[in-house]
Amino acid sequence: MIEQPPAWAYERAEVRPHDPRWAARAEAERDHLAKLLAPWLVDGIEHVGSTAVPGLAAKPIIDLMASVTDLDTVVEQATLTANGWAYVPPDLDNRPWRRFYVKPDATGQRRRAHLHLIPAGHSRWTDQLRFRDALRGNADLAKAYEELKRRLAQESGHNREAYTEGKAAFIVKALNSEAPD
Repeated sequence: MIEQPPAWAYERAEVRPHDPRWAARAEAERDHLAKLLAPWLVDGIEHVGSTAVPGLAAKPIIDLMASVTDLDTVVEQATLTANGWAYVPPDLDNRPWRRFYVKPDATGQRRRAHLHLIPAGHSRWTDQLRFRDALRGNADLAKAYEELKRRLAQESGHNREAYTEGKAAFIVKALNSEAPD
């Protein structure tokens, strides 16, 4: 019998006005994850993505990133799935540098949070933090990013991969402009 993908896998990307409660939700999730991931954490757990930027419209999904010693050991030994996190295998995620989890809401229809497990020392860790901090520190950059996200949600919100890929060039450009000379 072939298992059907969960409903949240096809959830449309919808950008909503900033909600100040996102920070509190992220903090609660981070505190809980810190206990579950304690044996493997290296650089901690960070709230990243648009919900981590005050005032920025976003998909109402909390993105958390954890720096860990060994991705596959965490997947095998941590109790994430027993704590409501759904594992997305690397062959479905198409990002071999991370392990990815989704925390659906109580109905199983919508995503509540994402967890990006990143190997300690990987450049993606610093890139994510640099981009978040660039958005926090530059209102014009944040406004341009919000406009892009709203346009992409209208054009390709039904295709989450296209939505994500549509942001890639903007992110690279922002990171390059933030690079020290």
